[in-house]
Amino acid sequence: MQSITKGLLAIPLFVFACFSQTPARLEFDAASLKPEPPIDGSRPIAIGCRGGPGTKDPGLFICENMSLSNLMHYAYLLGTDQLSAPDWTNSALFDLTARVPPGTTYEQFQIMLQNLLADRFQLAVHHETRQHLSYKLVVAKNGPKFKEAGAPAEQDDDAPPRPSGSKPFKFDADGYPVFGPGDSGTKMSGSRGRMYEPQMTMDRLAGFLAGNLHATITDATGLGGRYEISLAWVVGSRTAAPPSSGEEASLAETDSGPTLTQALQSQLGLRLVESSKVPIDLLVVDHAEKVPAGN
Repeated sequence: MQSITKGLLAIPLFVFACFSQTPARLEFDAASLKPEPPIDGSRPIAIGCRGGPGTKDPGLFICENMSLSNLMHYAYLLGTDQLSAPDWTNSALFDLTARVPPGTTYEQFQIMLQNLLADRFQLAVHHETRQHLSYKLVVAKNGPKFKEAGAPAEQDDDAPPRPSGSKPFKFDADGYPVFGPGDSGTKMSGSRGRMYEPQMTMDRLAGFLAGNLHATITDATGLGGRYEISLAWVVGSRTAAPPSSGEEASLAETDSGPTLTQALQSQLGLRLVESSKVPIDLLVVDHAEKVPAGN
């Protein structure tokens, strides 16, 4: 009888051991992270990321000329003013190519990217709460000037992966970079920039604006779909946030071209209005190596 009792007691202990195992660490199947030369104005470059979960290339995530700060915004979904980091994290550039495991969700993808940055840069961070002035992205009085996105293109599983290198730029009559079929992201040439995304949400657009205007911006457009967004502006003539009165911004352009806030209103029919001081979650970098560990 005693031996039977011992056997029965062992069963729940075995079951508990099975369910208490530590989950596998979320990681990319493979990843290459390489430094790139700094921007010096002598060459046109493509800036941005493409692919990954929710896109037509869910198994391949590619970034070109992205700073560590840029990559952390992708990994942690931060507004620009939600990150406190050394200055070099905004200037040193990197190219990233990562193979994403099949079936990965976007939430799992974020953790994979966080883990990759922690491993390669020996990244250590902590969170703080601070008060900060924020802005809302809203529809201007004449309504939006963009159209809903079409259906995403079908992915050819047998097609070879796209190379990570930048293609030669083409320009329109005003000197702005243009995008060819199947191309998207942000391109810069001198002081002129263009962003094109065929499947963009307003939340992602708010994040893009926050990164370029160095402000906390949230989506308040009420537009919940995906849209085809094209925006061209002059980088050197960036304006500050809109006036506190919330009036429509002047659309009068400088001789060099529209500022980002002017282009937002004239080209997309959107504008920014001052909101209020709100507590924000600030991610603080405690440590990061300037040279990433080997691939």
